Amino acid sequence: MGQINIKLTSAAPVTVDAKTWPVIASAKWWDGQHECQANRTRRVTVRQHEDGRSVVYGWHTSAWPGERGAEAGYLVAADGDLIAAIRTVGEEIGDTDLARECIQDLPRVELV
Repeated sequence: MGQINIKLTSAAPVTVDAKTWPVIASAKWWDGQHECQANRTRRVTVRQHEDGRSVVYGWHTSAWPGERGAEAGYLVAADGDLIAAIRTVGEEIGDTDLARECIQDLPRVELV
């Protein structure tokens, strides 16, 4: 898998190693029956390093003339608000439902 380049909203792009920054949650959407045939796609992804830092990023693409896509991304400190970052990415790519699905895909928290 190797290196992944991620565009951030308010900072320079970052490169992470897929092995040390695995995906812990994601959600995607596309119009149509098959993703490979879609005119529009959206995705929100969360990768997390073992030290607790996370990178939340997403995008919206469109093949329709005159319709622009969008990208967003944030680096979240180990003690940062991961949920808020996911919601913000969802808002910036125009899909808050997708952000909610990504939040629901996060690892379960055991309550005692």
